[in-house]
Amino acid sequence: MEIDEKKFDTTMYSILGRLDEILSCVKARNILNGERLYDNQDLCLMLKLSKRSLQRYRSLGALKYIQIGQKTLYYESDVKTFIKEHLSKDNTGRDDFMG
Repeated sequence: MEIDEKKFDTTMYSILGRLDEILSCVKARNILNGERLYDNQDLCLMLKLSKRSLQRYRSLGALKYIQIGQKTLYYESDVKTFIKEHLSKDNTGRDDFMG
């Protein structure tokens, strides 16, 4: 099967443009499908973990995530599940990281 190079390029630019629009919307509101999203920086601060630790949890499948372009994002429900399953308490003794 042969693909017309010009048609392929046009389609790819269209897809990339749409992804940029989606990412802009996500950045503006931090909400996707009605649910709050967190990025790596949010989780590092909230959970007191390094970016490398987050990467390790993602690689192990312990922390669910989505990627839009180069941005890694986490649904709030997935973060809460991760906390319940893998982190018992923060250093203040509170069970609820989300407040």
